[in-house]
Amino acid sequence: MRNSPSVLAKILWGLVALAGAGSLGWVAWQRGEPVNALWLMVATACVYAIGYRFHSAWLMATVLTVDPKRKTPAERWGDGRDFVKTNRWVVFGHHFAAIAGPGPLVGPVLAAQFGYLPGLLWILIGAVLGGAVHDSIILWLSVRRRGKSVGQMLREEVGPAAGTIAVVGLLGILTMLMAVLALVVVRALAESPWGLFTIVLTMPLALAMGIGMRGAGGVRTAWVTVLGVLALIGCVWAGKWASETPAWATMFTWGGKSLAWSIMGYGLAASTLPVWLLLAPRDYLSSFLKIGTVAALGVVVALLAPKLQMPALTKF
Repeated sequence: MRNSPSVLAKILWGLVALAGAGSLGWVAWQRGEPVNALWLMVATACVYAIGYRFHSAWLMATVLTVDPKRKTPAERWGDGRDFVKTNRWVVFGHHFAAIAGPGPLVGPVLAAQFGYLPGLLWILIGAVLGGAVHDSIILWLSVRRRGKSVGQMLREEVGPAAGTIAVVGLLGILTMLMAVLALVVVRALAESPWGLFTIVLTMPLALAMGIGMRGAGGVRTAWVTVLGVLALIGCVWAGKWASETPAWATMFTWGGKSLAWSIMGYGLAASTLPVWLLLAPRDYLSSFLKIGTVAALGVVVALLAPKLQMPALTKF
């Protein structure tokens, strides 16, 4: 039985709720006038904090009845290939980077074409009540079903025929999603030696981290993480140097078609190699860059408190 929150905790979360509601109310009240971006950031932080503390806690404890003592498939059937025990923070970074991708940066920019209000509401409501719930339940189901994929679980639950149809539909959705994400990556890296050089350097770095964290405990994983993040910063700096060096800049200035084929080749290689060797450490490493970028943007907004240039709604 869970302990009831203290009076101080109730007061604290009440203040968080008031701050979030007040910020959203202020944004809604400012019709036709420029809105300070700081209000949106405060509202978003409060909504996410309340959603994590109460909605996710209720979902995990009441609906899914998550048991931290229950062994995972990696602990039960660890075979060094499909089931490998991994540090929980590495798993978090892997899933965060795999699910988010360029979405946290690209998505809001594209959504702003409709005005800042629809995108804001979609990010808040969709993440707290939709996306996070969906992804958490899928991961929970997979852990309870010996690490099986969505397609395997569908065939078991609804039958081979209906399950196969559902898998084909999922494949179509994933194909369109991957095509859009690949297009974003290609356009970002095309004719950009700085970006491409940095990305290429992170691949052997991820391999080294994967080998270094293989079967490691918390202390060794922490050391590998620190060294990996420092090396990542060095890769970004080296990318600037490469872009300013004519020979290296020419070598890493690629067109869109070459990048598209390279991305497909990387996807094939990454899907063939063990997850612990390339995908998990690379996603784990890139999650620091993604979270760091978002955090830096948040700090800048808090310090400068700029006014939004887009209206709440557009005629797009």
